[in-house]
Amino acid sequence: MKQKKNQSHNLSDIPLVILAGGKGSRLHEYTQKIPKPLIKLKNKPLIEIIINHYENYGVKKFIIAGGYKYELFKKHFKQKKNVIVVNTGRNSLTGKRIKKIEKYVSENFFFLTYGDGISDINIKKLYSFHLKHKKIATMTGVRPPSRFGVLNIKNQVLTSLAEKPQLSTGWINGGYFVFKKEFFKLLDFKNVMLERDPMAKLCKKKQINVYLHDKFWRCVDTARDLKLLEEMNLNKFKWLNKK
Repeated sequence: MKQKKNQSHNLSDIPLVILAGGKGSRLHEYTQKIPKPLIKLKNKPLIEIIINHYENYGVKKFIIAGGYKYELFKKHFKQKKNVIVVNTGRNSLTGKRIKKIEKYVSENFFFLTYGDGISDINIKKLYSFHLKHKKIATMTGVRPPSRFGVLNIKNQVLTSLAEKPQLSTGWINGGYFVFKKEFFKLLDFKNVMLERDPMAKLCKKKQINVYLHDKFWRCVDTARDLKLLEEMNLNKFKWLNKK
């Protein structure tokens, strides 16, 4: 019966780990005072938007892998018993942060994402994809937005200007992961990036699938990214406006 439950699509059994310990130096005008995931978009902290998104699909347990100014997460979520804030070290890299939260994950699977990316990805479909393919890990591939506006020109006349459009070719790591708990065995307490040595091990073992998501995805790396998101009409995303 236990195996059947763990293989179900009931996402209330699956915790979300949020990597939220970095210094966010490219947003220093904000992050001098607060960690980047607490920066507000549409008057709501990024990390709350992410949590609301997963809650919309039934996820109920959240583990924040904090570091830089982690105590502000503790203060922000002090009334939320389903949110665990862990100090994973001010200078830890993402691989080490994940290893440090291992003892908080008792379930057979866990979600993982970064604290600065938002998307309209269907979390239930992502999890179903992961179960179907029976690998240790699933990474989400997304279309990267262009860093520059694209000029559409016909006969040397500008017909339109696409401001930071979604590219139609190529995929990048979108940061929405699902892992089997056994992934922790591939980690130690060396200070490494998740995207390097641990991912290389998974690739070598052919134990990582990619779930392709070609709709909305944005990452807040710079003040310009934040400004562009503020200017977008995001009202269609109900979880963004959840109180």
